[in-house]
Amino acid sequence: MSKPKALLILHGKQALNEDVRAAVQGKREQGWDLAVRVTWEGGDAHRLVGEALEAGYTQLIAGGGDGTLRDVAEAMALAKTEASLVLMPLGTANDFARAAGVPLEPDQALALLDVPARAIDLGQVGGQVFLNMATGGFGSQVTANTSEELKKVLGGAAYLFTGLSRFSELHAAYGELQGPDFHWRGELLALGIGNGRQAGGGHELCPGALANDGLLDISILPAPQEVVGTLRSLMTDGWGLDNLFVRARLPWVEIKVSEGLDINLDGEPLSGNDLRFEVLPGALNVHLPVDSALLASRPD
Repeated sequence: MSKPKALLILHGKQALNEDVRAAVQGKREQGWDLAVRVTWEGGDAHRLVGEALEAGYTQLIAGGGDGTLRDVAEAMALAKTEASLVLMPLGTANDFARAAGVPLEPDQALALLDVPARAIDLGQVGGQVFLNMATGGFGSQVTANTSEELKKVLGGAAYLFTGLSRFSELHAAYGELQGPDFHWRGELLALGIGNGRQAGGGHELCPGALANDGLLDISILPAPQEVVGTLRSLMTDGWGLDNLFVRARLPWVEIKVSEGLDINLDGEPLSGNDLRFEVLPGALNVHLPVDSALLASRPD
């Protein structure tokens, strides 16, 4: 009987991670043929996914931060493969993995290889695919400007620290969003278009999002003067902003007008003023915990 096999695509920064090495060795001792490939530069994740699928691998593992997970998920979705993906979250924020209940310990993450895969949705904009969320406004500026050194010291709290230190730069952006039976325009402080629930190191922009409902969750934080004036205390008290959001759940949404709105796609900057975001239903098979909060229902 042949061994079950899988391939781990590991971010280069994690090549000497002893916990990852021990987890891989442990899985091999359980009888798995587990190969490892390491990324070195941009484009490697896409190339390695292609090589793995060509070699016949039907189970892949993405080891790294949110960007690595997105790159591997995107490559698999574009390949329209039936192969399945395990997430090994090794970044600072790990926003999608945390919301989905994926263990942060490498050995426990690898244990999900033995859990049946479920088809989940992905988001798409301008030919790019995203696993977790597109964010816009002040929150995305904080994410983009949080230094790697600060993240090493403070972990996810680095995003909140950066945000609190940048209030002199706080300004509202103008946006106009349109989707099926939905239209909103005005000044906003934050925007989330989510397949997952949280971004920026744990801030729940789309608290009700599900990864397998065929819809994207839209969350808009409008910017009337009273919101701007109280944002510091709201952030300090744990982002008690939920009742201020405008929310919708849509198969697609267009940003028709964007003035001063910086957008990030799973943490990576996204350029363009007129953007169409749409859901790709059931685009990727992923091994998530059976009781994952991001799944609409448990498997039969």
